[in-house]
Amino acid sequence: MSVHKKVSAAMIIPIFVTFFTMGFVDFVGTATNFVKEDLTLQSWQASLFTTMVFLWFFIFSLPASYCMNKYGRRATVLISIAITVSACVFPIIAYAITGMPKGGKLVLMVLSFILLGIGNAFMQVSLNPLIANLVSGERYSSTISAGQFVKAISSFSAPLVAAWLGSAFGAWWVMYVIFLVISVVAFVWLYNDKIEEEERTAPDISFGDTLGLLKDSVILLCFIGIICHVGIDAGVNTYAPQFLMDAHEGLAASAAAYTTSIYFAFRTIGFAVGMWALLKFSNKVTVAICSTCVALSVVFFLLFTTIAPQNWVLYIGLALVGFGNSNVFSLMFSIAGLHMPERQNEISGLMIMGLIGGAILPPIMGAVSGLVGGQLGAALVLVVPACYLIYLATHPRKLGEI
Repeated sequence: MSVHKKVSAAMIIPIFVTFFTMGFVDFVGTATNFVKEDLTLQSWQASLFTTMVFLWFFIFSLPASYCMNKYGRRATVLISIAITVSACVFPIIAYAITGMPKGGKLVLMVLSFILLGIGNAFMQVSLNPLIANLVSGERYSSTISAGQFVKAISSFSAPLVAAWLGSAFGAWWVMYVIFLVISVVAFVWLYNDKIEEEERTAPDISFGDTLGLLKDSVILLCFIGIICHVGIDAGVNTYAPQFLMDAHEGLAASAAAYTTSIYFAFRTIGFAVGMWALLKFSNKVTVAICSTCVALSVVFFLLFTTIAPQNWVLYIGLALVGFGNSNVFSLMFSIAGLHMPERQNEISGLMIMGLIGGAILPPIMGAVSGLVGGQLGAALVLVVPACYLIYLATHPRKLGEI
């Protein structure tokens, strides 16, 4: 991959603003806990909200890659922002209209989660490849991490702002008004951005041919790695407050929402470190560090839900998983994309299909927690993806490492 022109701040800043918009999807965990409390839902019912968001990554990722091929990467990103704008409108309607029945609120929130998932699927598929038009292959991983760092700032700040809005004004949903304004700004700014996209030289291939790329072992391992990464991310995002609420009976969702911000704070730190580390160290080293941190975090979650329910134990677990899991996506995405650069659009669609992990793991965590009778079940489920990441770290040659 080569650089075709100099990149100015005016070109790259709108992309990073869009990365900030991409972070809105991570608010689903916090929103789920608020909606669960507002509508008096059971845990398994609330966990389906996460599924409603992440299911669409599996369904729309490949159509989004075809959309990129036909209309271009920037146009596809603009479509994704427009869908995100519509997703922000429904919660505002649900909560701003006084006297809205619970059934009506539920329907509107479900519609919002669905549109948020669809918009984010298009955004994740098209935004990362758009970066390839601006930077060289050597800086691709670190630039993606820089974008993910901006996304993490959004993910980290939203639960804190929502918790403050909820406690101070009883209106956590005003967060969606803020999301709406930022999304409109991102759309207008990127629409006026001038990015020269490289001509696509790869031939059109069918849906089956795209899935056939998974026959390549490197692509397959990266795909499963992203499933595990997003499953961990969505699971911790959703269940971190519930870990604390389970340990302290009667604790309100608004009082426990800060645990999600602890996770996102250390994920943000992880992205900041990753921007530097991915330029200095090999993928082998960074995969090993990330996997070790994730594995240790699961140990602390197991301790917290069994013999050591002290808050500091949970905080250490959240810090480790936030830091360790932060750059797994950038690593898997860039390894796969650089492995077959001529198929980058299709591989981007495949990798974003891996975000289905966010729809798979949280319901399983909820189901196992119900069977076990506590959040130990959720912690046990996290053992599986953590073990897979350890497998990748101990077998680096399978990812094409030298």
